[in-house]
Amino acid sequence: MARQRGRGKPSAKRSTRNPPGRLRIVAGNWRSRVLDIAAVEGLRPTPERVRETLFNWLQPHIAGARCLDLFAGTGALGFEALSRGAECCVFVERSPIAADMLEKNAGLLGAENAEILAADAYDRLTSPWDRRFDIVFLDPPFADARISELCRLLEEAGVLAQAALVYIEEPRDEPPATLPDHWAVKKTRTAGNVRFSLARPAG
Repeated sequence: MARQRGRGKPSAKRSTRNPPGRLRIVAGNWRSRVLDIAAVEGLRPTPERVRETLFNWLQPHIAGARCLDLFAGTGALGFEALSRGAECCVFVERSPIAADMLEKNAGLLGAENAEILAADAYDRLTSPWDRRFDIVFLDPPFADARISELCRLLEEAGVLAQAALVYIEEPRDEPPATLPDHWAVKKTRTAGNVRFSLARPAG
């Protein structure tokens, strides 16, 4: 999910200009299932071609993975992961309207392994966690793309499993975020105004 407005979240105001769109799951158990998108200004799913490339990268790792979808928005990445065999996914979304839609769509899919947290991602990362994740989807709104800070918070929170992978989505026309020294970017590509990468924290 890529959002270009707002600071830390999309506005909770319902959009009067653009009607809510729809999200199609690309592959897996829920292939071609179509879900509603919350009527939140500036909210849109990560494009299908980006998801196809990302999950081709993740194909050897997705089965049984524990996933964390920060700035979940439409839930495109988290639901795609669950469709393709992830063990579970925690969705973190600050907008109450978007979080409610995530709950609704999880119910429609029968996704009992989806947990929706209506919370600010930055606040949640500085709170205690009792679990670790194999794959983290890191896709903040473009206007708030503090990727370097988010990666630091992920490490300090102790939520990264051994050999975890972190997906990063950021504006193409800005310099890449500075990641921690021991992180390695394994894959990177651009599509439209988006640059997306897969990084692995060492150790």
